[in-house]
Formats: sequence, structure tokens, C-alpha cells
Amino acid sequence: MKENRINLYIASGALLAFAIWTAMVCFVGRAPIGPQGTEVGLAAINGAFHRLTGVNMTLYTVTDWLGLVPFAVAAGFAMLGLVQWIKRKNLFKVDFSLFVLGGLYIVTIAAYIFFEFAVINYRPVLIEGRLEASYPSSTTMLVMCVMPAAAIELSRRIRARAFKYIFVGIIAAFTLFMVVARLLSGVHWLSDIVGGALLSTGLVMMYRYIAVQPQFLRK
Repeated sequence: MKENRINLYIASGALLAFAIWTAMVCFVGRAPIGPQGTEVGLAAINGAFHRLTGVNMTLYTVTDWLGLVPFAVAAGFAMLGLVQWIKRKNLFKVDFSLFVLGGLYIVTIAAYIFFEFAVINYRPVLIEGRLEASYPSSTTMLVMCVMPAAAIELSRRIRARAFKYIFVGIIAAFTLFMVVARLLSGVHWLSDIVGGALLSTGLVMMYRYIAVQPQFLRK
């Protein structure tokens, strides 16, 4: 399927771009512009953008609380898989796309844990007096992995076109708001948001590529 090959190309391109971007953040233009003299990659552009936006802790708090929404969505799809398992009395009769979706969630969590230990940048502000890992933006990564994947799943499952457009539109608006608000809150460097967006795009498009393999789609 030509369209599915395009999904693979986009996924591969985004993941390659994330790898290149991460290398740039690690090695290009590092300077001690962070709290407590911490070094930050791409310091010129990150510093300029941070001075432009400043810090808005209200947006930070709002996006932190709204970050629970993707967890609720993920739990909803996990429940759907459990219901299918019970009804069909066979784990392997659960929709293949739900297995792939679960894989996406696992990879997302693994990436979060990895970058908590492999610290590339610290936040531009102290959170409760502590330095916290900042790259890539975990909130951006969570929202941009869970919500677009949910839109893809719902598009396949909702028959009524009007409801499909409504749900997808709400998800798109929520995702855009979360990413922009997180960027404007000033608790991340610009490079953190870009990194999170690139990684998420790669992972979601790879999920889409695998999930729509015709041999696994339920008739």
C-alpha cells in the first residue's frame, strides 16, 4: 500500500531528524545559561526564545494537570483491549492495532525513563528548588504520542462521519493547546519541545504503519 509506505517514510524521517536534533543539542553551541550554571545546547536560540516568552507558572500548572488526560485516554484503550479479551475468550483475538498501541505506550514510557537518567538539558527554571531533566519535553512527548494515536484508533472505529470529525477535531485542538501552552510556559527550552515533537511524530507514524498492515486488520 502506497499510503502505508508514506507512513514508514515519515516515521523514519522524523526519528532520523530527532537523532540529528539530539546530537545538535548535545554538542552544538553549549553554554552555561541554565539555573546554577548548567550548560544548555543551542544556547543562543534557546536563550533568546526563553527571554522572549519568560516564565508563566499558571500555564505550567494547567498543562501539568491536563497532562492527566492522555493517561485517562490510554487507560480507556487498555480497558477496551481487556473487554475484547474477555468477550472473545482469547488474547490473540484482541484487535491487532490495540497491541501495537500498547507497544507505543511502552516505548513512550521507556523513552521518558531513559531521558530522565541520560540528562541532556536541565529546565530553564528550578521546580520546587530542584534541577529537573528537560530534554525532550515529557509532556509534549506524552500528549503527541497518546492523543494522535487515539485519533487514528477512533477514526477506524467510529462509523458516523460527523462524530468522527468532532472527536478528531477535539483531540487536535487539545494537542495543539498543550504543546503551545507548554512552550509558552517557559519551563522548557525551545529545543526540548522540538525534540519531543520529532520523537513523538516518529513513534506515532511508526505505530500507524504497523497497525494498518492489511494481513492483521480484522474484517
